[in-house]
Amino acid sequence: MSIIWSMTWKELLRKRVLLLTFLMTVVFLIGFWFIAGAIGGEVSIDANNNEGLIQEFTVGMFILMLGFFFASFVLAFLAIFSSFSAIAGEAEQGVMQAMLPRPLPRWKWYIGRWLGYVSLGIIYALILFSLILWITDIHAAIPRDPAVLVQSFLLFASVVPLLVTVSMFGSGYLSSVANGVVMTMLYGAGWLGGMIGKIAGAIGLKPEPLQTLNNVAGILQLIMPADALQRKMQAVLFSFEDISGLIPVSMSGPLGLGDIPSPAFLVYTLFYTVVLFCLGLRRFIRKDL
Repeated sequence: MSIIWSMTWKELLRKRVLLLTFLMTVVFLIGFWFIAGAIGGEVSIDANNNEGLIQEFTVGMFILMLGFFFASFVLAFLAIFSSFSAIAGEAEQGVMQAMLPRPLPRWKWYIGRWLGYVSLGIIYALILFSLILWITDIHAAIPRDPAVLVQSFLLFASVVPLLVTVSMFGSGYLSSVANGVVMTMLYGAGWLGGMIGKIAGAIGLKPEPLQTLNNVAGILQLIMPADALQRKMQAVLFSFEDISGLIPVSMSGPLGLGDIPSPAFLVYTLFYTVVLFCLGLRRFIRKDL
């Protein structure tokens, strides 16, 4: 299993998708640096009184929400496009026919691949998460509670095993191109569900159509919970329940938090991931290569 894990790392490091992700990340961080500097520099902050500290934290919170709004896309696309051809692509190229006749159980190959994709994605998530916090800290204020930072990072990185699991499950049934398209649409559907939840309450709809939109948003987020995990991450990072009465946190709008997922939703997401992992593994073991 460790051999497959290390082989996955070597393949990912050679693939152009990782190079393109790195270049996109550099461009994003450069742009984020100037955006954070522009937002932080436009606000006159007096840190010697409570109002000044609250204002500084509010500015930092807005910068972080902006940064993680785009960082979530970068992380999601790395997880999807690194693993969408894990099974179908290698079967089409004849790689599996050369490897699996050897004394290597299929379950070890599948788990080794999964661990390779997930571990690399989590390391990338840690780097991206740390750099966003560092850039924001230079221009404004960020949360400094270690427990809060650890919890928020775990939620931020939890998107990686979720998307890799769904992507490898789909790769057992679909071709590489079809799986890539489906995964992109699934992630887009989850993001759309979150966006509907953010803006539905801000456009003044009557209760009946508002309930319909909320139902649609809930279904989309159950199908793909990735965006909901990112909103939960921001709620934990900003200690939303503690500061909601002190700082005007926007619940609606593209950068708002929307409806914050409950602990039960996190349990559902874990169950969702485990079930699809087991189904994907079962499909791969029985698949005719």
